[in-house]
Amino acid sequence: MSVYGPVVKIHPVVLASISDSYERRNEGASRVIGTLLGTVDKHSIEVTNCFSVPHNESEDEVAVDMEFAKNMYELHKRVSPTEVIIGWYATGFDITEHSVLIHEYYSREASNPIHLTVDTALQSGKMNIRAYLSAQMGVPGKTVGVMFTPLTVKYIYYDTERIGVDLLQRTREAPNRSKGLTSDLSQVAGAAARVQDMLTTVLAYIEDVLSGKVAADNSVGRFLTDLVNKVPTISPEDFENMLNSNINDLLMVTYLSNLTQAQIALNEKLVLLS
Repeated sequence: MSVYGPVVKIHPVVLASISDSYERRNEGASRVIGTLLGTVDKHSIEVTNCFSVPHNESEDEVAVDMEFAKNMYELHKRVSPTEVIIGWYATGFDITEHSVLIHEYYSREASNPIHLTVDTALQSGKMNIRAYLSAQMGVPGKTVGVMFTPLTVKYIYYDTERIGVDLLQRTREAPNRSKGLTSDLSQVAGAAARVQDMLTTVLAYIEDVLSGKVAADNSVGRFLTDLVNKVPTISPEDFENMLNSNINDLLMVTYLSNLTQAQIALNEKLVLLS
């Protein structure tokens, strides 16, 4: 946990990109580094993207391809102009002397950059992810050192990223460690089943409270009251008509997309034959 400073919010695509760059590292390289991109506000730093930066590291020196980092950032700005450099990452568990030198470079590219460490080697049995802010320390006029202060790290995702995260979770239970994407209707059915399970849990809790098996919790009661008040008042017939209309729209969109794919595939084959 952090002593002070903003909360660092990391998206799954960032962790996937870091893990991929570590797996593709050059032979003999002990770690990989890269630039973190995202947005900054008063209370948080949101890491939405990143890219790896080539570097060579030995016991005595470290060399980073700064020109490559600048060119990559310029390309990223064309696609996502709102994303700025907010710091850098390194795989590994510890902060080394070379990390201080690399951090000095990123201090010229961003105001108070963060440093993210990702334990891709799973030294502690899991992938520890830590974020730091640097602070100057020492006596004025004398040798000045750098102290890295830990920050609070949270994980957030967009709706589109949630699909990939759920798919990765399902591969853990698959015998061959692979899983395909489910259809739209299967996702709707799965979501409806999860809602039904949650409603069953809520009803069981309410029945236990009414029968005296479980002590009533005022905070849970307030949450349930807010939940009930948010449900729109609608008759079963109107709800069924609305649901059927939405399902018909979904089926129409699915049909048109499949028809478009078939048309494109047919056009490609006709071009090859002509």
